[in-house]
Amino acid sequence: MAKGKGKNKNQNQEVNKQLEEVMEEDIVTLTLDGDETVNCSVIGIFEAANGMEYIALLPNDGADADSGQVYLYRYSETEDEEPVLENIIDDDEFEIASDAFDEMLDNMEFDELVEE
Repeated sequence: MAKGKGKNKNQNQEVNKQLEEVMEEDIVTLTLDGDETVNCSVIGIFEAANGMEYIALLPNDGADADSGQVYLYRYSETEDEEPVLENIIDDDEFEIASDAFDEMLDNMEFDELVEE
């Protein structure tokens, strides 16, 4: 996940396989520091325990594409329903968002097991 916090390599590979199966086809283009652009698939938008919404993105290209790295951002929409992504700067908030993301993945995995 962004900020260098994530799971080990085997877990990342398994998560990537699961995400590829359930991921929506929504693509977001991020502009990073140095004007580098990265296309990312939207894994999901979810609410965390703090009442804030977050978005999880999986890079499709660039240095993090094959690493299993997931980007987490604070998510909101303008009055015109345009998406707004904000960096998560606070470590405590990042931990809350990460926990909510992990819970979302666990629920996706559970739903997959129930469907079998």
